[in-house]
Amino acid sequence: MSMRAVSYTRTGAAAEVLEHTPLPHPGPPAPGEVLVRVAVSGVNPSDAKTRAGARGPLAFARIIPHSDGAGRIEAVGDGVDPARVGQRVWMWNAAWGRAQGTCAEFVTLPAAQAVPLPEAARVEDGACLGIPAQTAHRCLFADGDIAGQDVLVTGGAGTVGAYAVQMARLAGARVIATASTPDKAAHARAMGADAVVDYRAPDAAEQIRAATGGRGIDRIVEVEFGGNLAITRAVLRDNGIVAAYGSMAAPEPALPFYPMMFAGQTLRMVLVYKLPADARRHAITDITRWLEAGALRHPVAHCFALEATAAAHDAVLAPGRIGAVLVRV
Repeated sequence: MSMRAVSYTRTGAAAEVLEHTPLPHPGPPAPGEVLVRVAVSGVNPSDAKTRAGARGPLAFARIIPHSDGAGRIEAVGDGVDPARVGQRVWMWNAAWGRAQGTCAEFVTLPAAQAVPLPEAARVEDGACLGIPAQTAHRCLFADGDIAGQDVLVTGGAGTVGAYAVQMARLAGARVIATASTPDKAAHARAMGADAVVDYRAPDAAEQIRAATGGRGIDRIVEVEFGGNLAITRAVLRDNGIVAAYGSMAAPEPALPFYPMMFAGQTLRMVLVYKLPADARRHAITDITRWLEAGALRHPVAHCFALEATAAAHDAVLAPGRIGAVLVRV
């Protein structure tokens, strides 16, 4: 028995290495696993970078990409509640340390990695959640309550940034976002940012501080730690926290250790693939509650057919993108 899938056996340009060919059906789920019929696969920059070879050589002879996705449980393995058959789910870490991601008609994975999707949410919404929403949640809440605090979300129009803006507002924080274009600034405001600042402006730090009434920033959700470090130092309050999930422009930044130490400031590194179990449970609980209430928006920039997955990989890395990139399986 075969299934439709996209996979690759070597790294390189998307159009050159991604193959849209039938592959063997994954078969019945093992104990503790579920078999999911995938409806929509979520594409993240990390998926495209891994396929391109930026994350090192292939870990498996053939890889079906994409960690995120949503669909319906078709079968369960021993030890999994049979009542889960037919349940709509969203998935996380499907392709992390595994050869089989969500860019296929079917995927088997540990039952905990297929999270019930509330009826209030669309299947497309579920495919947006895994990496971006859980990254945003960890950055915001790893160090406690943020109610009443001033939170800076850099890259507020990005997929992680848009979720961080929304979640911070839902948690009672005041939110300042940075953006680089008028369209992105408008998007960040639409997501709920109280103020948006062009980070390229010469007085960006002064604008951010002014937006806090001069208090400075309590928490930063940081997409580009090294590149934004000068602004961070100018706006972060004593005992403030930077939760960084990226530093592509300056991958090995010089850390101002003593200035930050004497300000009592904290730098937290966030890698969504390796969230502690309790942090993962916290994120899933909050995300589920917000989904049930219809409190989150899930902007989508592009939705491609399975055979156009190469175009989806190019789109997810395109400058100026606003919203998630999905593949309809």
